[in-house]
Amino acid sequence: MARARNPTIDVDGSTYLRLPIRTHPITAQDDIVEVCERYTKDARQAGDILFVSEKVCAVTQGRAIPASRIRVGLLARTLWRFVRKVPYGIGLRSPETMQCAIDECGGLRILTAALAGGLTRAMGRRGDFYRIAGMQAAAIDAAGTSPMQPDCVILAPKDPEGLARRIREATSLASAVVDVNDIGGSAVLGSAGIERPRLIEAILKDNPLGQKDEQTPLGLIRAQKG
Repeated sequence: MARARNPTIDVDGSTYLRLPIRTHPITAQDDIVEVCERYTKDARQAGDILFVSEKVCAVTQGRAIPASRIRVGLLARTLWRFVRKVPYGIGLRSPETMQCAIDECGGLRILTAALAGGLTRAMGRRGDFYRIAGMQAAAIDAAGTSPMQPDCVILAPKDPEGLARRIREATSLASAVVDVNDIGGSAVLGSAGIERPRLIEAILKDNPLGQKDEQTPLGLIRAQKG
């Protein structure tokens, strides 16, 4: 078990301990359910919530795609240039990630999202592109942004709800597949046994797992008694 950068957080008047779990380097040969069960076995307690990074789930599903193998089409070559530059990442602002979004969501949906997003952004509203394109586009990570698979574009995991259910069955803990980052972004992509996913998002908003080479792709949330 590793130590979180900030082990505790207060949310809605309650204090929660976040316990990052260190693992071996995860690859497509691993079963994420078995990994969660094995590495939390000696640390978990009744009432804990287990959370696991969506990136590592995607890697175990074979959804880390070498950028060199992605064949970029005309639509992707056109649309990626219109993605807004941000200081915290690449997102779909590369031909390869845009092509992956098209492959995942369909060209018509991505084109619709781009047109609607451009229109509403001109009116002062942001975020409509990803609201229309959906989670499968929003969760794509560009090559070079993850130390797990630096030469790969990492797609969103398939069936995160089903993964969370399988993890809960294996560990007897409420479980969540999450997408968190170092800029305050936190989203529960799938969960099992969790009544308030928004609470989990608030508890993880500062990314206690880290974003670099910590090798802590999963962790436990433990409510502290007042």
